[in-house]
Amino acid sequence: MKRELIMASNNAHKLEEVRQILGSDFSLKGLADIGCTEEIPETADTLEGNALQKARYVSEHYGVDCFADDTGLEVDALNGAPGVYTARFGSMNGYGESHDSSANIRCLLDRLSGAATRKARFRTVIALVRRHGAEGGKQEELLFEGVVEGEILRQPTGDGGFGYDPVFAPAEAGGLAFAEMSAEAKNAISHRGRATKKLAEYLWFTAWLRPEPRRGKQGGTMTDE
Repeated sequence: MKRELIMASNNAHKLEEVRQILGSDFSLKGLADIGCTEEIPETADTLEGNALQKARYVSEHYGVDCFADDTGLEVDALNGAPGVYTARFGSMNGYGESHDSSANIRCLLDRLSGAATRKARFRTVIALVRRHGAEGGKQEELLFEGVVEGEILRQPTGDGGFGYDPVFAPAEAGGLAFAEMSAEAKNAISHRGRATKKLAEYLWFTAWLRPEPRRGKQGGTMTDE
């Protein structure tokens, strides 16, 4: 039986990517599936803080277990920027609208013009908030991190992925941008893939994902040996 997971996101690209990573044992739902249409606050100054803020909001307002992620691109030549402002980097610097990937990429490449190094990393933090089934009935909060090292290319390439994928080349990919890789190849080494796999491994090794006991004819429970 598939187990249901709620992710605090309505980003179709992200939800599909996470579904592929989790595999067929999980049924992943987004915010729209639970009727959450409001803008969820992201006002923390760290990836960890933003991920927890989103997961806590959904858990508290909708009464469900939930996980949320926040991802940052950290560029050495920019002293770790854009970091927590990755999705809004372009609009914050006069390039297009917030969450406009093309504007973000233009801004990044302009800022790196003449830079001595183009080394960078993507970092994803997933926050899991469990209100039901946590030991002792208390709310449980856990963090899972995934990191991939690489560099920023001088121009966009490839037509896959989303966000900064056309200009980020992971170190393990032999110079290919994320946008040039298949979904399977990207998920195997990506920051989100690594964090999501840690989440899935945790869920599998906790009672939360153990098979439900089967009911016997007399109302008792039966468990598989």
